[in-house]
Amino acid sequence: MEYFKYKFASSIRRRMTRRHALLAFGYSLVLSTTLFSCSNSPDNSQQQATSSASNATTTSNAADKVIRIVRSKQLTALAVLEQKGILKERLKPLGYRVEWPEFAAGPQQLEALNAGALDIASTAESPPIFSQAAGAPLVYLAANSSDGRAVSLLVPKNSPIQSLKDLKGKKVAFQKASIGHYLIVRALEKAGLKLSDIESVGLAPPDANVAFSQGKIDAWFIWEPFVTRNVQNNSGRVLVDGGNGLRDTNNFISTNRKFYEENREVIKVFLDEVQKAQKWAKNNPKELAQLLAGTTQLDPPILEVMHDKYDFTLVPITEVTINKQQEVAEKWYNLGLIPKKVNVRDGFLTPEQYAEITPKELLAKN
Repeated sequence: MEYFKYKFASSIRRRMTRRHALLAFGYSLVLSTTLFSCSNSPDNSQQQATSSASNATTTSNAADKVIRIVRSKQLTALAVLEQKGILKERLKPLGYRVEWPEFAAGPQQLEALNAGALDIASTAESPPIFSQAAGAPLVYLAANSSDGRAVSLLVPKNSPIQSLKDLKGKKVAFQKASIGHYLIVRALEKAGLKLSDIESVGLAPPDANVAFSQGKIDAWFIWEPFVTRNVQNNSGRVLVDGGNGLRDTNNFISTNRKFYEENREVIKVFLDEVQKAQKWAKNNPKELAQLLAGTTQLDPPILEVMHDKYDFTLVPITEVTINKQQEVAEKWYNLGLIPKKVNVRDGFLTPEQYAEITPKELLAKN
């Protein structure tokens, strides 16, 4: 519980991965590279030196500009952009290269975002709220479909647990401050229980997967591909998923305030390509499964089952979106899991600012 009382902010820098540290170090080396040196050569030589320095500057600037977008476990439209190299080609003329770092879950993404090791995050509703509670200058760039069926409460295949009420007194794992955490709260409320009625086990997905396989936990609220993999290998079954009204929130694409202020043109291109990738993924399920089979090491038919749980839709950010996010923030505060009240509106842009970066097709739905 002390994690939420609030070591979230202090852990941001301490928990940067070695890869992120090396990335930051390499980035600083590029910035410190000498781009131009003086010469006492004749005019022709000076012109050649100036031309070479100009070329070096162009090359260096191109290398300097990096946009780091979270790798999406190869299941969402972001995976389409990575695998097809679409965004890479769109941003090349602007002097940017794209990197795709991977994180265990949303909270880890937003820690990296605030530490400067990630530029674009894709999470559920709760991680941004915990990040805002920690004082992070988060900006909500776009809202995504809820994809409720892609998040499920798993129990061992032969578990005696048959209903949500049976969770009382059981060990239930979830990533803290994640959609799994939010949905276990919602599921328990639906069953007339409280979070204190279960034994909460806060584990990142890889650790929870091991604990689940070893029978050390009784249930686990988790997302794809963990759900389907455990069902396919006969180690787990779905007790309930986030569909049928259990999940009532959106996913969000977010960044930090500095990146937004300095890279609006890039963000506009990014969101435009995300919108196109969403439509392609939704309309081409078989091609999508074939595209991602190699990176997921899953057979296309299994991927089709998983992808069917995703809506692949960007949605406009409206007052309804903001108000619902505020309700979630109030829930976490009332449960005593964030140290102060959060005004989520601080992280949302004005309608005029959204109009500058949001695909026109999406704005027309607003």
